[in-house]
Amino acid sequence: MANESRPCPCDIGDKFDYGGRGQEVQVGHIKAYVCKPSASTDRAVIVIHDIFGWQLPNTRYIADMLTTNGYIAICPDFFVGQEAWKPSNDWATFNDWVKTREAGKIDKEVDVVLKYLKDQCGAKKIGVIGFCWGGAAVQHLMLKNPHLKTGVSLYGVISRFEDKHSLLHPTFFIFAEKDEVIPLEQVTLLEQKLKQNCKVDYEVKIYPGQTHGFVHRKREDINPQDKPYIEEGRKDMINWLNKYL
Repeated sequence: MANESRPCPCDIGDKFDYGGRGQEVQVGHIKAYVCKPSASTDRAVIVIHDIFGWQLPNTRYIADMLTTNGYIAICPDFFVGQEAWKPSNDWATFNDWVKTREAGKIDKEVDVVLKYLKDQCGAKKIGVIGFCWGGAAVQHLMLKNPHLKTGVSLYGVISRFEDKHSLLHPTFFIFAEKDEVIPLEQVTLLEQKLKQNCKVDYEVKIYPGQTHGFVHRKREDINPQDKPYIEEGRKDMINWLNKYL
């Protein structure tokens, strides 16, 4: 991928040509991808995209997967019109790029999305999942937003919120054993801090042999030994949401 000195530690995945079952809508000042199940429900999940943005087919595939499990799923553009990261971009510019897109500054957008889900979709129980950049955003929301019931942070960049662990809601943390972005020492420290400070249910799970992005970006057929862990990660995510929503 792009810059040879720092290749992206994940594959874009085998859903890259996926079209999606939902539709794009305008929600207040932001655009969003929404998919609804055939039967009416009051359960919804906000899907927070990674650096590749709200239009990444792989992320929409996961949103649609949530819908097939009975949830209204919405993936808003949390970059609010700013360009998503491209595989062809130079990684040397990444730190400057991400400074203008802070995972801890999405509260205004989340409020707009919550209002839409409640007023337009009849949602009463709302959770959130997020990948990478979005995983960090989930941790941020679990620390402060009283209107969400639960969250799943998938390989969320811990360093963004390493001093904050008093979660308000049950949170499931998914990590990859061989993640080049999130060293296992950070995961161990997160577990220690949660044990000391967290008063709600949480789980931290490390998936053997996996790399960053494995649940939503890794090709399921790239390596036979990876497939069970990709499927397990997705199943664990759904089970956690089912438990608390």
